[in-house]
Amino acid sequence: MTEHPDVAAVRAFWAPLGLPGLFDVHAHFLPPNIQRAVYAVFDSAGPKIGREWPIRYRQSHEERVELLRAMGVRRFPTLPYAHKPGVATYLNDWAAGFARDVPESLWSATFYPEVGAASYVASALAAGVEVFKVHLQVGEFHLDDPLLDEVWGLLEDAGTPVVVHAGSGPVGNEFTGPASTERLLRRFPRLTLVLAHMGAPECAEFLEVAEAHERVFLDTTMVFTDFFPPYPPELVPRLRDLGHRVLLGSDFPTIPYPYAHQLEGLARLDLGDDWLRAVCWSNGAQLFGAGPPGNR
Repeated sequence: MTEHPDVAAVRAFWAPLGLPGLFDVHAHFLPPNIQRAVYAVFDSAGPKIGREWPIRYRQSHEERVELLRAMGVRRFPTLPYAHKPGVATYLNDWAAGFARDVPESLWSATFYPEVGAASYVASALAAGVEVFKVHLQVGEFHLDDPLLDEVWGLLEDAGTPVVVHAGSGPVGNEFTGPASTERLLRRFPRLTLVLAHMGAPECAEFLEVAEAHERVFLDTTMVFTDFFPPYPPELVPRLRDLGHRVLLGSDFPTIPYPYAHQLEGLARLDLGDDWLRAVCWSNGAQLFGAGPPGNR
């Protein structure tokens, strides 16, 4: 099989850093019917997208897994996200099967503010789920919805990370922004949250949230690319100080540029090779574990 043209540039980034590869905490694999629906929203530049967004990586699941392996992405999640009541358990069952078949994937799950959420989250935690994902812009709910009170208590006790898309990008609504994240952390300060896209466009506000809470992380997904508005330059020095809680994310496959483009953007920040090593591997490995589990 001919090597994908994007492989060489990715490997040329991490190999000189002496890394074993990349630890990407924000990638997506979804059931085929859900994946087609997501692609259709992006292709139509729908109201939650708001702009043309050509998707670069449309291969089958199997081909995309092989592409990540070829690029040297050693660990990655599937990050399903429920957009309405009644779909979380379907997504979680599918993601469990993916985790069994793809050992280097992080076993992912989701939840939604609905009756029964605490029950299926408890079951997922007991089974060994490694990361959850919620998307406020798509799901249209606040993090501190009362139907999630028991869920957050379970997650705080377990310490299992939750990737939260709470920022108002690409198109904000009444549920996005830092307010419900701040309210949630006042009630559950020990939660382990990963703030997707570094909270863009509310980058300053979400950086403050991360600085104030030792279990809150930022993922770099799409932020330092030509496709996103520039990250406020006055905030960049603070990312050096928070370097142990900044995690590489990509949004693969739903990105409109080569995978290496964001890596190049991280390098352009000029925060040093040690910072890049931490962001691109060590921080994720410390949070989730460096290698795939032996048995699932």
